[in-house]
Amino acid sequence: MQHENGKVLRLYISTGNAKNPRVEVNSLRIDPSGVKSDKFYDKDPDRAILVSCTQSYDIAKRNHIEIQEGILGENIYIDIDPYSLLPGDVIEIGECRFEVTQNCTLCKGLSQISPKLPKLLKDDRGIFVRALQEGEIHVGDKVTLHNTIKSEPS
Repeated sequence: MQHENGKVLRLYISTGNAKNPRVEVNSLRIDPSGVKSDKFYDKDPDRAILVSCTQSYDIAKRNHIEIQEGILGENIYIDIDPYSLLPGDVIEIGECRFEVTQNCTLCKGLSQISPKLPKLLKDDRGIFVRALQEGEIHVGDKVTLHNTIKSEPS
């Protein structure tokens, strides 16, 4: 098993409020149904928590698209690239453990920011995770990625 470490840079809650759809917070209460107080809480646990990283924003910037952190819809913004993780792999953040459920699907909203953005971030927008237990995470918490090394059948 391969381990990589990083940290949480920002945390967000989706409010569902048109005037203020995303709120940056210092901590999130999490359980297997998602982020408490988030509009996606208890809707689809496999798609309730989105993790994104600095790499996604760097890709946009290299392509002359300036976007502010949080605009990709993430709940958890980290400084380490989690996109090599596969479903079933684990991310530890602070006191919480998460299982990767799937790569983030493209969102029509990205094309409203820039028509190029959906294609640029096709595999690098974020990953969905499911919390394995209840807990709290904070800005600055340590992030550990656990890549399960899958061996080829002999």
